[in-house]
Amino acid sequence: MARTVWNSTVGKKTVMAVSGLIMLLYLVVHMIGNLKIFFGPGEFNHYAHWLRTVGEPFMHYEWTLWLVRIVLVAAVVAHAVSAYQLSRRDIRARPTKYVHKKARASYATRTMRWGGIILALFIVWHVLDLTTGTVHSGGFQEGHPYQNVVDTFSTWYGNVIYIVAMLAVGLHVRHGFWSAAQTLGAGSRSRDRALKITADVLALVLTAGFIAVPVGVMTGVVS
Repeated sequence: MARTVWNSTVGKKTVMAVSGLIMLLYLVVHMIGNLKIFFGPGEFNHYAHWLRTVGEPFMHYEWTLWLVRIVLVAAVVAHAVSAYQLSRRDIRARPTKYVHKKARASYATRTMRWGGIILALFIVWHVLDLTTGTVHSGGFQEGHPYQNVVDTFSTWYGNVIYIVAMLAVGLHVRHGFWSAAQTLGAGSRSRDRALKITADVLALVLTAGFIAVPVGVMTGVVS
């Protein structure tokens, strides 16, 4: 039954919707955590340490964090695979492009695929920069996330990569939330307006919230 559902277009869209909502929830929580950087290094570093001790003593050190990481990786893979397969299925069903493009298609709709690629590349860079320290500038300091964040956003390329990626997040969330709602049957004539407003607000808040951190470093508010 699971294979039958997965092989269907509706099944793949449902997987995309559910995995997308999981990632959206993570983004909201992650943004709130990031904003703690404006309360100083003590607050931010304490928050980063707390993430590794959540659930103790029932959960061992970092077990909860690794559980969250596993769920996120599974969501990202499921989202990417289903998106790719749906895209290939769409191309096979319509091998030649329409003469006239849909005039009502939004910019976010037309750039969802490229936005997904940008975000996938950003995730790799972000992990290598602030989690493993592999590509980190200024010397990665284990256990000092506040200083590591300041180091990253003290470089022009760190700011450019991050801000471009967060703009892509905003566009992706704006269209993705709406699509997920329709796929999961939440859309209706009476709720469509509210869902569109919710998608716009989520996209705006997430984009502004994430970009606030590099802007804070660039302006000296965070130093």
